[in-house]
Amino acid sequence: MAINRSAGDGQTEVVLTDANPYGSRTLVVERDEASSVAYLCSPGGEVHGAVWLANHTAAPEVVDLARLNASLPPLMPRPNTRHPAGRHALGQLTTLWFEEGDGVALYENGDLLAVIPGWADMSRGMPGYARDAVGETPFAWALSEALEGLQPRLGSARAYWEWRGGEGSWASFQQFVMGHLDRAVGPSGRYWDASGDRLPTVGITERPPYRSRTYTVLSTVGMSCQRMPTVEQWIDRPGAYARIELAIATRADPRDAALLLVWLAQYPWHSVTWLGNGHTATWYHEPSTFPLGAEYAGVAIRADPLGMPDISGFGFGGEAVRWLWLEPWRGD
Repeated sequence: MAINRSAGDGQTEVVLTDANPYGSRTLVVERDEASSVAYLCSPGGEVHGAVWLANHTAAPEVVDLARLNASLPPLMPRPNTRHPAGRHALGQLTTLWFEEGDGVALYENGDLLAVIPGWADMSRGMPGYARDAVGETPFAWALSEALEGLQPRLGSARAYWEWRGGEGSWASFQQFVMGHLDRAVGPSGRYWDASGDRLPTVGITERPPYRSRTYTVLSTVGMSCQRMPTVEQWIDRPGAYARIELAIATRADPRDAALLLVWLAQYPWHSVTWLGNGHTATWYHEPSTFPLGAEYAGVAIRADPLGMPDISGFGFGGEAVRWLWLEPWRGD
């Protein structure tokens, strides 16, 4: 990917750079005098999706390999563009990120221009969708043929970010989760912030021993406020698995167990992945620093383990929230 180069000497220039709210993906729009293209990149610059946007000159009959070899934005061949004679430079560009942060829609002067979804994969020939594309090519698939499935997704994303930016949205969500936990696990004790200054906002609530329960339960508060990325690439019914909170039970110092929740609370969005039943997570630091003892390599993630309280019954965004429990894991 070429960035910050002058277009005057036939090279490319960046006309838009926009990071998702979690800082895990950045959309970069590049152009030269002949064409424009959008890239979906990780913070390290790795390209996860790329979609052609427009030709600004007459389309070639076949793929211009010389441009590709020079790392210039591709020219769409004549049979695969709605504007074979080329079109003017792009207008005002704005973005709409998916709730999960793994995909993005690009608008030109308020009209949908392109979508690079989280399931875009250039190695499998799925670059993304462009308004001016015709058919399916390695550079772009026709947006018109995907709108029926994409429009509800984009509508949900817009509604989510409008709600999330509203005054009191987080406080209201937090109150609902805490009330649910009061009923399911008992009164709260201490509360810790696990997010710092980065989205997603997540806290950790402590539920001391209560009635016949002789151990403390710790739970995240806020992971379920946004869907996890990439779930739909692995699960047939992503709506049943995309929203989670994590919990852990302990009879030791709750502050030690809370460190595990701090470690994983923002992980799905910052690493663009998901957490589910049966997954394991290896401790990121020296084994001797593992909060539950150096004999463990990390944690295993379990849904509804025997003996743990039933915390089901909470939902958000029309989807059920699953509480997943962390257990010490010795490794393979």
